[in-house]
Amino acid sequence: MSDLFENTERTELSQMGEFGLIDHLTQNVKLYNSSTLKGIGDDAAVVSHGDKKTLISTDLLIEGIHFDLMYVPLKHLGYKAIMVNLSDICAMNGSPTQVTVSIAASSRFSLEALEDLYAGMLLACDKWKVDLIGGDTSSSQKGLIISITVLGEANEKDIVYRSGAKKGDLICVSGDLGGAYMGLQMLEREKAVFLQTPNIQPQLEGKDYILERQLKPDARMDIVEMLKALSITPTAMIDISDGLASELLHISKQSKVGVKLYEEKIPIDPLTYDTAREFNLDPTVCALSGGEDYELLFTIPQSDYDKIKGQPDISIIGHITDESEGNYIVSKSGNVYEITAQGWNAFKQA
Repeated sequence: MSDLFENTERTELSQMGEFGLIDHLTQNVKLYNSSTLKGIGDDAAVVSHGDKKTLISTDLLIEGIHFDLMYVPLKHLGYKAIMVNLSDICAMNGSPTQVTVSIAASSRFSLEALEDLYAGMLLACDKWKVDLIGGDTSSSQKGLIISITVLGEANEKDIVYRSGAKKGDLICVSGDLGGAYMGLQMLEREKAVFLQTPNIQPQLEGKDYILERQLKPDARMDIVEMLKALSITPTAMIDISDGLASELLHISKQSKVGVKLYEEKIPIDPLTYDTAREFNLDPTVCALSGGEDYELLFTIPQSDYDKIKGQPDISIIGHITDESEGNYIVSKSGNVYEITAQGWNAFKQA
């Protein structure tokens, strides 16, 4: 994982005032896009996309629901908060261009803590040259709340929805799956050990990859760019935030098609596989239901097979069938099971 800096000083937020805090946190913001006519500093940002279509998505992250600050560094949290929103624009086959950031923080947080948070956000913006153009700050009675809105752009003919998959299309996925979930299991295990025995050091050696998958995911803008370079426009696309099974069912429902998935084709990193076994978990279930991988799941016509077959970061994991055939996964042993969604549910009871 990337090195983290630590602030040893503590400045109370009450010393800054709202506008002083905004000025301080945004003093290093850079603008990268000519479409940003006005960023931070007025009643609203001004963005012009000319003939292109504007894509907008928003996301809410709440302490205790979406993240646990016992093991999530604030710098990583800021980075992830931006990246998971950029991923929504990638899933539309668009390019993210601007974000707004709103936060509510309790008196538990110092200025230095929020500096860490924003440092991670700006690092994410810098990676894909996205402009942070505004937002809001408020106090919170308990914990930290982050709301991100992302704007992107695309030519109308390039925009990809969840509803365009056709019978015979190939189902493709980028990267590998289940790693973020196993990273979360490692962190939760070490948290439980720490709460019982605070003087024991966490046992995380050799688990860097899956920890990065959980703490520092990346939006797959590189896959969007690769598809454009290959002259491939997916027929349907979605990012994997809630697990492969859940996202496949979204495409199935909105495209009115069936799905046939092959277990042996699902890409799972060896460290993810071995760690799942260490936890007595089925690696395939982790890939299907774990979530937070933020890879891109998409369908393409069979005629594009030759264009994509040699790409090392793309796996063809199944195909689209008629709606009447339902949604099924073929196991490695040849058995057929119905695909069910067991991924993340923000409203489930504790």
